Formats: sequence, structure tokens, C-alpha cells
Amino acid sequence: MATHVLIRQWLGGEVTEPALCSDLLARFSPDYSMVTTSGKQLDQTSLTAFFSAAGGSRPGLKMEIKDLRLIQQSAAGATVSYREIQSLPGAESTERFSTVVYEKMADGALLWRHLHETWAA
Repeated sequence: MATHVLIRQWLGGEVTEPALCSDLLARFSPDYSMVTTSGKQLDQTSLTAFFSAAGGSRPGLKMEIKDLRLIQQSAAGATVSYREIQSLPGAESTERFSTVVYEKMADGALLWRHLHETWAA
């Protein structure tokens, strides 16, 4: 969940030092892939471009993570699902269901390997 805090701080403009973006991006596997709510597919290169350009782009962003559920765990990593609610001042909240696959590194760190998001009905 600490990754979500960094995302909120970076996109919301709470922290603007480039080191935060570097720390955030270090949490994603070089082999990262994602399917967005609109069906667009991202890789590590496009994720890096997005975060590099989007710092401070969503002032006042709030993110709430709920209903964390461990789907699978092994020596290689884990798969977790959760519900994410985002809101901006003066705007309606959005809600999505997400499933993240974590890749466990030799030092024990968990990197985001894959993320799939779907809008909640």
C-alpha cells in the first residue's frame, strides 16, 4: 500500500522532488505491464513516461484502498486484489477494482509486475 501513498503524493503535488518519482518507479518491475480501465496496455517505458510527466497533475487527489484480498502467494511473489476509490476536489469519486501481481526479488522486495484495473459498476 505504500506505493499508493507515493502515487497520491506525486500526482497530487504534495511532494514534487524528482527523487520521489524515482522512488516510485523503482517499485515497478522492468518487465511491468498494465491493462488500464479503458483497456489500454502499458509497459515500463510508458509507465515511466506517464509518471515523469504527471507529477502534480491532480491537485488534491485522495486515494482510498479497500477490501485487500490475497489471491495467491508463493516464493516467487503474490497476487492481490483490492478496490480503489479516487477523488478530486469538486469532482465525483471514481472506483475501480484492481488486481496486482507482485514479483519477489532475491532481496525480498516485492515489485509490481502486472496490474489490471476495471471500473466498478
